[in-house]
Amino acid sequence: MNKIIPLHANLRQTLLAVSMLYFIFGFITCLNDILVPHLRAVFALTYAQAALIQFSFFMAYFIMSVPSGRLVDRVGYQLGMVGGLATAGLGCLLFYPAAGLPSYPVFLVALFILASGITLLQVAGNPYVSLLGAPEGASARLTLAGAFNSLGTTLAPLFGALVILGGAAGARLAAGEPQAHRLAEAAAVRLPYLGLALTLFLLAAGTWGFRMPMGAARPEVAAGPAGLLDHLRQHPPLLYGAIGIFMYVGAEVAISSFLVNYISLPAIGGIPLAAAARYVAIYWGGAMVGRFVGSAVMRVVPPSGLLVFNAVTAIVLVLTALVTGGRVAMAAILAVGFFNSIMFPTIFVLAIKGNGARMGQASGLLCMAIVGGALVPVLQGLVADALGMRVAFLLPVCCYAYIAAYGAKARALAWDGGGDPAG
Repeated sequence: MNKIIPLHANLRQTLLAVSMLYFIFGFITCLNDILVPHLRAVFALTYAQAALIQFSFFMAYFIMSVPSGRLVDRVGYQLGMVGGLATAGLGCLLFYPAAGLPSYPVFLVALFILASGITLLQVAGNPYVSLLGAPEGASARLTLAGAFNSLGTTLAPLFGALVILGGAAGARLAAGEPQAHRLAEAAAVRLPYLGLALTLFLLAAGTWGFRMPMGAARPEVAAGPAGLLDHLRQHPPLLYGAIGIFMYVGAEVAISSFLVNYISLPAIGGIPLAAAARYVAIYWGGAMVGRFVGSAVMRVVPPSGLLVFNAVTAIVLVLTALVTGGRVAMAAILAVGFFNSIMFPTIFVLAIKGNGARMGQASGLLCMAIVGGALVPVLQGLVADALGMRVAFLLPVCCYAYIAAYGAKARALAWDGGGDPAG
């Protein structure tokens, strides 16, 4: 049964503990931004082929979100998080044989399994955080948890630039022939992902033993898929919000996936990949700062209004990056991260509010929409291969335009106000 838990001291500790899980899956997800240029070089891939890294990762959200929602309905929030961490750990372990072969398809399978675990973690964690206190504070709580996620995404590029791209550069000098060079560069991912696997298994054990308020609770189970379709028709915020999540994740991942290659372009930064990767930390660091700021601002500003402002600003920044060059273009595209900050948690809370007995299914549907991170980067890669990297950044502009329209509609219909937004 879903009930709201008053946010007292013990629950603040629980919120902090769950936020640590957001940190680790943010860290892992952002390492994909380093894998894209790294494996593109190792396997001599086109931009579209390299985007299959994000496709394999985020396609797991589409395929596994509904099963994950059903599992959370059966075992509860806490065991759902434990299972997610353990599955993600298994995916990290598979990087070892993938690097040993080396095999790009095996890397993609490992990424799918890793992302399946993160999908389960989010399907359990997002609604759980939304229940830890008063409904009107749900956006702020999820944004605060997301700030820890952004801390992970900020540190991951620095880690990847040093350990993966930096290690690959050393391997490049040591390898004397093409095959040895390829094996040495592929092996640069082995140690980092073994360390991540160990960390995930330890977190799974720790989460198992942690006393979470309502952690064993299960969302109320409602009728089957046919009933869910009726519910979607009667609950526009959920339907439009799912599309909003698709657009947001697609834009965010498309920008971050090609950010290293974009910054390294002669007309922008003209710097090596390892150096360009460090700038990705600024992009994600902006998202982290924006989430802390947004968590405070949303206590006095309606979340839907802030969503519109951030989406419109993101459009202006991406367009600025397209029509300028050098430091101005670089600063503009990096600043998009700050304005991405509150989009996911705000859309999620606007969409999930008022779902009652269908909380688990609604959470699964919204996480399923994260498949935008699989499809938009591949499409952007195809455009980049055909028309150039800069033109390809028009795709995120279209995504942000939808988000601005969604926020305006939510504001007009008071979806973030009191009561059931379905009404």
